[in-house]
Amino acid sequence: MTLVLASASPRRRDLLAQLGIPLEVIPADVDESVLPDEDPVVYVGRIARMKAGAIASTITDRWVLAADTTVAIDKLILGKAESDDEAGRMLRALSGRTHQVFTAFVLARGSRMHESIVATDVSMVELTEDVIADYVACREWVGKAGAYALQGIAGSLVRSISGSVTNVIGLPVAEVIAALREVGGPLPRFVAGTPS
Repeated sequence: MTLVLASASPRRRDLLAQLGIPLEVIPADVDESVLPDEDPVVYVGRIARMKAGAIASTITDRWVLAADTTVAIDKLILGKAESDDEAGRMLRALSGRTHQVFTAFVLARGSRMHESIVATDVSMVELTEDVIADYVACREWVGKAGAYALQGIAGSLVRSISGSVTNVIGLPVAEVIAALREVGGPLPRFVAGTPS
């Protein structure tokens, strides 16, 4: 059975592909704007449900996986920076502090739906202005919530992580596998017991 990924994120696609889950990517086109004073957990849940609903309404014979990830500090949502200046401001806000990464994921098939939200605490080292300027200049932050990519150079800016590491990359893999097992969806070869 093929899992339908309702996301254009190459990181989510790669995480699932590494597990050997048969995958079809059909990105959902939804408005991801944050509502006024919206809580980060409420926000990611709302967007993940919208993505799942948009694709599951047209594909009813397979499980659809939708997800949304955001970075938050002091309940303030740090989405994808739109400019070098905005990326620098985000990194200054995260410098030397612990922030949260929230991912909501939804599995939907017909009228069945399973939803989960995973939180990870990430502690950054103190970032000097030179480090921030160099990181912003490398452009790795483009398209990343919170203006950094844990799986890249920014891994050197992180002091510690409490919780799912893959959640910070964009999809809490262990939790997704557990949910797929629960609903009877497609599983990785090593979990399903099929030959690799």
